[in-house]
Amino acid sequence: MEEHRWNRLATRMHGFHSYLLSELNSIYNLADGTYTRRGMSLSQYLRQASEFRSHLEMHHNIEERYIFPVLAQRMSVFGDNAKHRNAHAIIHEGMNRLSALIGRYQDDHTIYSPVEIRSCLDSFKNVLVSHLAEEEKDLSGENLKQYYTLAEVDRLPM
Repeated sequence: MEEHRWNRLATRMHGFHSYLLSELNSIYNLADGTYTRRGMSLSQYLRQASEFRSHLEMHHNIEERYIFPVLAQRMSVFGDNAKHRNAHAIIHEGMNRLSALIGRYQDDHTIYSPVEIRSCLDSFKNVLVSHLAEEEKDLSGENLKQYYTLAEVDRLPM
C-alpha cells in the first residue's frame, strides 16, 4: 500500500502519457493515407491530429502551471530552465508546426503531404517519447523518496 502511495504521481502520469502516445502513434501511422481504410476522410484525420495537439498542449499547460512549480521547489529538473521545461519548448515548436500544417491542409486538401506531416511529427516525436519516460521516472516513488516524505507526497497536486 505504501509503494502505491509513493508511486501515485508516476502512475497517474503514466495514464495520461499512454493516452497521448496512443494518439501520436495513431496520427503518425495513419498519415500515409491509411486513415481511409478506417472510414475516415482527410478532414476527420486532420481533426484527430488537431485533437492530439490540443490534448498535449492542455497536458503541458496544466503541468507548467500547477505541478512543475510545486515540484521545482525541491526538484531542480522541474525548474524554469531545466530538462522538462526545455523538452516542452522543443515539443511546442513541433506542435506549432503541426498546427500550421493542419490549417494549410484543412484549407486545401489537394496539398496534403504524408511525408510533410510525418516529417513534422518526427521533429519532436523522439523528444516527446523520451520526455514522457523521464518525467515518469522522476515522479517514481524511488526518486521522490530523495526529496519528500510520504505524507508530503500525499499532498502533492495531481
